[in-house]
Amino acid sequence: MMNTRSITRLLAVGAVAALTIAGVTACGSTPGDSDGKVTLTWWHNGTGEPLKGYWQSVADQFEDDHPNVTINVEAIQNEELQRTKIPNALRGNTPPDLFQQWGGGELATQVEAGRVLDISADVGDELESLGGSVAGWQVDGKTYGLPFSLGIEGFWYNKTLFADAGIEGTPTTLDELNDAIAKLKAADITPIAVGAGDKWPAAHYWYNFALKSCSPDTLKAASSSLDFSDPCFLDAGDDLKTFIASEPFQEGFLATPAQQGAGSSAGLLANGKAGMELMGHWNPGVMGGLTEDGKGLGDELGWFNFPGIEGSAGDPTAALGGGDGFSCSYKAPPECVELLKYIASVDVQTKFAETGAGLPVAAGAEVGVTDPNMQALLEARNGATYVQLWLDTAYGPTVGGAMNDAIANMFAGKASPEDIVSAMNDAAATL
Repeated sequence: MMNTRSITRLLAVGAVAALTIAGVTACGSTPGDSDGKVTLTWWHNGTGEPLKGYWQSVADQFEDDHPNVTINVEAIQNEELQRTKIPNALRGNTPPDLFQQWGGGELATQVEAGRVLDISADVGDELESLGGSVAGWQVDGKTYGLPFSLGIEGFWYNKTLFADAGIEGTPTTLDELNDAIAKLKAADITPIAVGAGDKWPAAHYWYNFALKSCSPDTLKAASSSLDFSDPCFLDAGDDLKTFIASEPFQEGFLATPAQQGAGSSAGLLANGKAGMELMGHWNPGVMGGLTEDGKGLGDELGWFNFPGIEGSAGDPTAALGGGDGFSCSYKAPPECVELLKYIASVDVQTKFAETGAGLPVAAGAEVGVTDPNMQALLEARNGATYVQLWLDTAYGPTVGGAMNDAIANMFAGKASPEDIVSAMNDAAATL
């Protein structure tokens, strides 16, 4: 269970500083009929099992409890959903009623445009249950969504391949990580799989180098001011440039997707083709759908936090993370809020935890976390001295997009550490 101190630490997430058609075939709800019937549209990113089936079961149960409601559930691949479908739908007149929401600066932008429903008056009990984890879904003291999962990322690794390469334990420093990479190469094992074709998995390397190079106070200040002049941000780029030059990734990594198919970075790890992958808490759930037996690596899967950097100002125990939640669009009927509250309930959260696809946030739902790796993440999340929200989410779409593009260019050998910082400062200057 997330204790009070853990909640306080999670409130230090960069998001807190950064936050400061009518018709069945169209997106969005159908108007209530004379008999009170309502159709809701729900978009989420759980395209594989167990999440796809689980969310459908949640919708089915809600329909059973609310005979007047029909829910059209649509699972959409994460990158398409976040970068294309949701932004386009919110700009139009027929948005979905309930949609995946990552919070932070992205939510603040949606709120400013008036495209998200303020649910503050309806979720008092839920706010009490969710505690500090809901901060990322609030803007100026008002609530515009609720999280269902809050986790951190790190390296997911294949225990058997690590043992075959003679790696004992897991790396806790950057030097130890580089040593593990060298041992995997010597054993003719691809050290790390990365889905750089989707940009954001590559960008997360710079995020983590910044996390372990910059002090928590510097990161908090940057999330608020969008000023990236501190030298630690250049240090992050220098470290990343050196890391890429060591050639730790699979052949063709620039075109590899993150989560789509056995040839994705998650698929390479799941099928024993790579030693590890830097990815979020959802990775076991994704990997399960990318192997023939539907089980991923099973007991062979392990996890460790991104290592600390000796001599830097960064906190070696700090973690990068974020959450998954849902918001109701500005046109959604009251039934959308009821569905959102149902998803945030302890019972639904506990069953979500049992799927192994993420870490719940409702008080009491942590009893559903039984997978050893998820228990390790839960312990790391609650024990981290500082948890930084995904930087592109914390900084908002303008700065975050420019940052991700610049980092992707570095992976392709077309950008320098200075180019990344310049792109971020230039984007911030347009706001």
